[in-house]
Amino acid sequence: MKRLLAAALLLGACASSADEPVSGDPDPARVGPQGRVAQFIVECEVSHIAFDDPIVLPWQPGLSHQHQFFGNSATNSDPGYERAIGADTSCDQRLDTASYWSPTLLGPTGERIDALSMTAYYRPGDGIAPQDVVAYPPGFMMIAGDSQAEEVQSIDVVAWGCGSGAQRTDRPQDCREDSTLRLWLTFPDCWDGSRLTSFGSGAHVRYSSNGCPESHPIAIPQLQMAIDFPPVPAEGLSLSSGDTATAHADFWNTWDQEKLEREVALCLNRDLVCGVSG
Repeated sequence: MKRLLAAALLLGACASSADEPVSGDPDPARVGPQGRVAQFIVECEVSHIAFDDPIVLPWQPGLSHQHQFFGNSATNSDPGYERAIGADTSCDQRLDTASYWSPTLLGPTGERIDALSMTAYYRPGDGIAPQDVVAYPPGFMMIAGDSQAEEVQSIDVVAWGCGSGAQRTDRPQDCREDSTLRLWLTFPDCWDGSRLTSFGSGAHVRYSSNGCPESHPIAIPQLQMAIDFPPVPAEGLSLSSGDTATAHADFWNTWDQEKLEREVALCLNRDLVCGVSG
C-alpha cells in the first residue's frame, strides 16, 4: 500500500542513493500558496506506539496520551539528542532519523486505527524565497496544531482529506474504498534563531505570511505531514488526545544533519522538485 501511494505521488524519478535528493510532488491536485513549489519528501511507516512525548512531557514516561511515532525508533520521553541520533528509522530515506509523532486515531468504540504510512513534505513557506531557507539546527523541536483545541482548527494547519484529493475539510471525511483517509498537519516555518524548543508553547516559531516576521526572521523548511489511514467511516472517530479537533503533530530534528543540509541546498535553495527516494 505504501509503495502504491508513493507511485501515485511521483512526478518523475531520479536516483535515490543516500547522497542524492529525496523529493517529489506530494499532491498534484493541490491548489493554493503551497502548490507546485520546491520540495523534498520522505515516506515513513509507523515505528512504534507509546504514551510518551519528549517535547510536552520530557522525562515523564507513560504520562502522555497515546502517540504513533514515525521515523526514529528510539524516541521516548527522553529528549536527549545524543541518544537519538544514532537510532534506526522506519523511513524509506535511511538518513532521515528524525522523529515525527501524532495522537492515534480511534474508532467509535475506542479501538485504535493504525496508520498505513506518513509522508513528510519539506518546502518553502508562504512568501519565502527558496534561497533563503536554512536547515533546522540539530535537536530542533516544534509542534503543529493544538492538542487542547475546543473548536476545529484552521485547515491551513490541520485538515482532513481523501488520498491526494484537493478537497480539505476541518473534520474527517468518508473516503472511497480505493482511497485513504488522510490527515494533513502543517508546521510553522519561521524561527527566532535562538531557542531549539519551547517545550510545547510554540513561542520559538511562527507561520510565515508573505515572509517571516521580524521577531522570527529565520526561514526554515515548512514541514507538512500527511498521515494515511484506512478509509474508515468518519462518524464516531476521535483521537487519543480527544475530539478530532485536537489533531496535532510533533517534529524533532534528529536527521543526519549533513544529509538534511544537502537536501535543503540541492532542492529547496535551487527551487527544484526532486524525485522520491526508494
